[in-house]
Amino acid sequence: MTIITLPDGNQKVFNNPITIMQIAESISPNLAKAAVAGKVNGVLIDTCMKVKNDAEVSIITARDKEGIEIIRHSFAHLIGHAVKQLYPEAKMAIGPVIEDGFYYDISYNKTFSPEDLEKIEARMKELIKHDYDVVVDVVTSQDARKTFIERKEDYKLKIIEDIPEGEEIKLYRHEEYIDMCRGPHVPNTRHLRIFKLMKVAGAYWRGDSKNEMLQRIYGTAWSNTKELKTYIKRIEEAEKRDHRRLGKNLSLFHTQEEAPGMVFWHPKGWVIYQVLEQYIRKVLTTNGYKEIRTPQAVDRTLWEMSGHWGKFKDDMFTTKSENREYAIKPMNCPCHVQVFNQGLKSYRDLPIRLAEFGSCHRNEPSGSLHGLMRVRNFVQDDAHIFCTEAQIQSEVSDFIDLVFEVYKTFGFESILIKLSTRPEKRVGSDDIWDKSEKALQEALDAKNLKWDLLPGEGAFYGPKIEFSLKDCLGRIWQCGTIQVDFSMPERLNATYISEDNERKNPVMLHRAILGSFERFIGILIEHYAGLFPIWLSPVQTVVMCITDRNIKTCEEIYKDLNRNGYRAELDIRNEKIGLKIREHTIQKVPFLVIIGDKEEENKTLSIRSREGEDLGCMELQAFKFLLDHSIAQLGKLTVKE
Repeated sequence: MTIITLPDGNQKVFNNPITIMQIAESISPNLAKAAVAGKVNGVLIDTCMKVKNDAEVSIITARDKEGIEIIRHSFAHLIGHAVKQLYPEAKMAIGPVIEDGFYYDISYNKTFSPEDLEKIEARMKELIKHDYDVVVDVVTSQDARKTFIERKEDYKLKIIEDIPEGEEIKLYRHEEYIDMCRGPHVPNTRHLRIFKLMKVAGAYWRGDSKNEMLQRIYGTAWSNTKELKTYIKRIEEAEKRDHRRLGKNLSLFHTQEEAPGMVFWHPKGWVIYQVLEQYIRKVLTTNGYKEIRTPQAVDRTLWEMSGHWGKFKDDMFTTKSENREYAIKPMNCPCHVQVFNQGLKSYRDLPIRLAEFGSCHRNEPSGSLHGLMRVRNFVQDDAHIFCTEAQIQSEVSDFIDLVFEVYKTFGFESILIKLSTRPEKRVGSDDIWDKSEKALQEALDAKNLKWDLLPGEGAFYGPKIEFSLKDCLGRIWQCGTIQVDFSMPERLNATYISEDNERKNPVMLHRAILGSFERFIGILIEHYAGLFPIWLSPVQTVVMCITDRNIKTCEEIYKDLNRNGYRAELDIRNEKIGLKIREHTIQKVPFLVIIGDKEEENKTLSIRSREGEDLGCMELQAFKFLLDHSIAQLGKLTVKE
């Protein structure tokens, strides 16, 4: 006898083990028709799998989050089916689910063109119409190996090599196509309806640049056409906002092959950078941080002592001098401990908050580099707090407030919080990890904040809280973090004199708000679509003349504005005023000042906004008041979607 408890608390009793599909059929024929999987005691399984013991069971459909992910995963297999029919020589690697979609990595001797993508999508639609059943076979690794040897699927064989001998493997079949996966997958291709293939990109096998380059076909799938159209529209809007495109059009920055992953800041982009840095510096100073500066290249022995060399040496840039090996610092923390170690510290001195706009270098794979979002040289708004155990919760609590304050300044109101706990490979005792994780959880709970748990995702030296912001397109960007570290101060001999006159290791809190200036500016460019709030705009106003007779007055106004701290530019070119207005509007300058004979005579300025609104004529002092009022709004300006 098997007792099945449903989500509403009702129970069903069966005399024998029963499949998920049979359970669904016993509830409703319509539910059985919609079922894509089942959840048994919290674990997702295929509809053909049997429940042999008493269990809590729910039926998963396309309306569930897990359901749409299963559908997307099944679409990845459908890519494989279509590709193998169209290009039999292609070899299939992996095809996982990603946010909003799926992809499949494929080895093929010719580059897939946009026309090929259309053919693959068309063949997938043909396959869907056949309503193929998806059959699951559970086999041994030996049987799986035999299957893929016969099919000449080299990458599947490499995956099997990493599976422990004796562990069962699931093979999924629809018609002649066979794939290997943990599952679950839809029971029939009739569940695969609303989708679109998006693009083809390069991807290294297993993400390692030392391996061969594969072709990655990306797709997206949804439960209904409306959701698909909304997604496509969002993607199109994201492409318009691409920070690389806007960075070029607005002359903010560029990258080039001679310095891969490193940014060439143009004057206007550097203004944004400087304004951002000055704002964060003011925030830090107000909250008790002391700014420091540490070396770029440090002997490898320090990185060995800190534990970074053993874990990250392949990601470090190194150099040698006089038979000594140095690492270009990939992070700032070991150097900050060196500053703390100078001079005797008492418990009365704690907490000590050391901040640095530290320039770091990491040897990221060239294929992963992406404008400002993924670089090799970046500057962190980094800081480390040295405190006692008793001070952890209050320091974390204060930092949480600080994060929300800063993000709100930029107009980000929706903040997601995740607590990442101990990974498998880590330093420090379980007792230390217990205390660290408890301190972070208590700080979050004390503020009644909603947060998600990420087991095993902490840093190797301690647990962390991650703060992610949601932009105007609903995209999630992980930026801020605070991490508790009991281990590094001990490894690097950091001590203070406690109340009982003994030497103790301080607790070290690693924290950042923006993450890196480069990436955060990239996020801002896309969030605002280049229409920065005026306090952050590289050029706040342009003063332009209608005729050459007005040049002198324009120059006087321009000098006055810059003298008073406004970022103004002067346009006295011998061009039509309409052309000037159009060009500076395209450059997204917040306010345009137009001076003609009438304005000179009345001692006024004609003002237009970048939205094309005629704000009328006003005196210079009134315009300054308008600028001041707009600047004071900080991130409160509306972000257009």
